[in-house]
Amino acid sequence: MSIWGQEGSGLRRRALEQIIRARYILGAAAFLTALVLNAGASSWLSFAVLMFVLLAVVILSASLPRSDNQNAPVPASNTAIFRLSGQQLAEQLPDPLIVFHHDGTILYANPAAEGAFGALTSGGTLLMHFRAPEMQVLVQSVMADGVARSVDYSERVPVERWYRATVLLLDQTGGADRQYLLSFRDLTEAHRLERMRSDFVANASHELRTPLASLSGFIETLRGPARNDEAARDNFLEIMQKQAERMARLIDDLLSLSRIEMKAHIAVKDQVDLTTVLNHVADSMRPLAAGLDVVIEQDIDPGPIKVLGDRDELTQVFQNLVENACKYGQSGKRIIIDLKQNSEGVRATVQDFGPGIPDEHIPRLTERFYRVNVETSRAQKGTGLGLAIVKHILTRHRARLIVRSRVGEGSSFTVVFGPQRT
Repeated sequence: MSIWGQEGSGLRRRALEQIIRARYILGAAAFLTALVLNAGASSWLSFAVLMFVLLAVVILSASLPRSDNQNAPVPASNTAIFRLSGQQLAEQLPDPLIVFHHDGTILYANPAAEGAFGALTSGGTLLMHFRAPEMQVLVQSVMADGVARSVDYSERVPVERWYRATVLLLDQTGGADRQYLLSFRDLTEAHRLERMRSDFVANASHELRTPLASLSGFIETLRGPARNDEAARDNFLEIMQKQAERMARLIDDLLSLSRIEMKAHIAVKDQVDLTTVLNHVADSMRPLAAGLDVVIEQDIDPGPIKVLGDRDELTQVFQNLVENACKYGQSGKRIIIDLKQNSEGVRATVQDFGPGIPDEHIPRLTERFYRVNVETSRAQKGTGLGLAIVKHILTRHRARLIVRSRVGEGSSFTVVFGPQRT
């Protein structure tokens, strides 16, 4: 039978049900109409009475409760999710789950749990896998009184991971066959971000506290012993100006980093010619290079070489890289700016021939406030935020930074853009 035939049959059935429910009203209407007609009433009066009765029948019938289940919800047992077993659902969850018996033996562990904590075979002892004191106390406490509890738990091997572990009783029978659920929520990323925030505040406070302490000391000296010492005053004022400029550079870099992070989710859509950007950066940085006795060389493919990006932000990236190469590769006396494009994408490299960077420092170069040599960085007026800014800008541009260095031979910083959409 077609859907239309099914709907017509349903309508006829519901109409019959309505007539049965309204049978007493219909009978009364028929009786009243017969009385009017037998009394010899005029045709218009008979018609009016009939219409009134029919209207009453319609209103009363509509107000009667409906017995059809057309709009009734589908029983829960018939829905797809209730046809799934608890094990099927647990196997799809990203969070580790372990079901264990009141005697401490493991009954079930989902794939996420085995991926996080290794093999958890059924029948094994739960507390042999989780020997940390906080986990022992958590499990034993819930098994003792059945009250759900949570605790923060960390795994150190093979890598550090943090979890919020929760144990709860699955049944309330109180018998010897009680079962419990141990679940883990991964807090590693939250801990990492909190640690970064704490380190950032500590480093920023330290970087600002040092020049502020210096300024405070010089001001106190100028107001006291050096009040009338012109030579000391001029010397102190020069140092104070440098410290103030250092704080200003730090604040500017912090604000720049904050602005970049706020725009991290906004995709770049403009076409930028990297040939023009790098030529502009080379021209603008030549006075700084000349002051450091460094020569800037260019090996740039003829343009245009276009990438999706923000012109100002990409200019800031290469200004940072060229400035670092001039300052920290000063002993090499020259740097090379290289730009090439091939089928794999675009590669822009800034290479110096200075002292190089030891291997252990390279993975941390883009961390905020990280310096290979603190004294050298401060002597070069560095804030420790330049490469962090570079990293965040390149992340927004879906590009990456590759650092290669050999001690005594120099360093190269390469920005790689993937194949560009046309």
